Amino acid sequence: MVTVRIHGRGGQGVVTAAELLSTAAFAAGQQAQAFPSFGSERMGAPVMAFCRIARQPIRTREAVTHPDVLIVQDPTLLHQVELFAGLSREGYILINSIFSLDELGIGEFLKSIPSDHVCVIPASDIGMKHMKRPIVNTPLLGAFAALTGVIDLASVQSAMRQKFPGSLGEANAAAAKDGHDHVITYRVGERSDQHHARAT
Repeated sequence: MVTVRIHGRGGQGVVTAAELLSTAAFAAGQQAQAFPSFGSERMGAPVMAFCRIARQPIRTREAVTHPDVLIVQDPTLLHQVELFAGLSREGYILINSIFSLDELGIGEFLKSIPSDHVCVIPASDIGMKHMKRPIVNTPLLGAFAALTGVIDLASVQSAMRQKFPGSLGEANAAAAKDGHDHVITYRVGERSDQHHARAT
């Protein structure tokens, strides 16, 4: 089973992200569940949502306290809540930001996580490019597919087209593709930097 915890703020589509992820998992022939952790939260308040993906039926319904994957939709939460609580040392982290891990002040903290399990992606910029609004959840889900390999991009895009028919669905699917491609490019850059460091 793969467990995902998504952090963001009210109005950023955190719950929709978890729902889309579960729909994508179903499209890929897997079992899934998605649910939020809040009641009636005000706009801008910290929000969490959870998703589980498995090959077998999922029995548990508890909140995800030990996630395999963390998705951070709003980087202002990095130093305000216990985002990394319970994350495995082999876990994956996706952060929406234009800044590096060191610039965000968490580079040293995340040194215990494999470098190819962590990616910073300018999801807000990608959202603006495709939807004229800083929509971050769909670019991050495309990035999730590339980073973890748990589901493929086609399944993610299928879920978006199902949720948002017509041109809006196509825009979200394109944003997911850009998020997916960003992770691939990011990883190539990381490997290049590591090779350069060893060579020098």
